[in-house]
Amino acid sequence: MNYGEIKKNDIANGEGVRTSLFVSGCRHHCQNCFNQQTWDFSFGELFTEKTMEEILHSCEPDWINGLSLLGGEPFEPENQKVLLPFLIMFKERFPNKTVWCYSGFTFEEILGIEKSRAHTDISGEMLGLIDVLVDGRFIEEKKDISLVFRGSSNQRVIDVKKSIKNKNITLYLE
Repeated sequence: MNYGEIKKNDIANGEGVRTSLFVSGCRHHCQNCFNQQTWDFSFGELFTEKTMEEILHSCEPDWINGLSLLGGEPFEPENQKVLLPFLIMFKERFPNKTVWCYSGFTFEEILGIEKSRAHTDISGEMLGLIDVLVDGRFIEEKKDISLVFRGSSNQRVIDVKKSIKNKNITLYLE
C-alpha cells in the first residue's frame, strides 16, 4: 500500500488533535474530490514498518486524541490488508485513543449488508477497530460546508462501537 500524506497535529479530520494518514488508491472517483491525486494506488510513498513507527510515535503525546484514516479509500480491499495489522498495533499501543475513518463506502457495504467490493473476509474486523466512521461517497450536489467532519449531506458520522453493539446505525454526530 502507498500513502499520499501523513498530517501530524491535524485538527480537521476528527475530534481533537490527531495524526491523519491519507492512503493511496480509490476507485470511487467522486466528482470534485478534494484529494484526486490519491485515486492512484501507486501515488506517494510505500507504507513501511518505518512509516508505521513514525505514525505511532506521533500519537504518543497525551494531547493527541488519535488516528484518522482517509484517502484515497481505506476500505479498498488492497488497503485493508495493510491497514488491519496496523490498526491492531495502534489499538494495542493506544487503547484509549480513537480511530476515525473516512470512507466512500457505507457502513452497510463494509459489513456486506449491501453488496460491495469493500466487504472482504477482514472488513468486519477492521471496522471493529474503528471508533467513528464517516461513510458514503462525496456527492457534489449535496455539498454543504456547514456540516461538521463531512462534505456532503448524504454522509454520516457513525459511532461504530454502538452501531455494532445495537445492530443499528447510531450516529456519533447529527
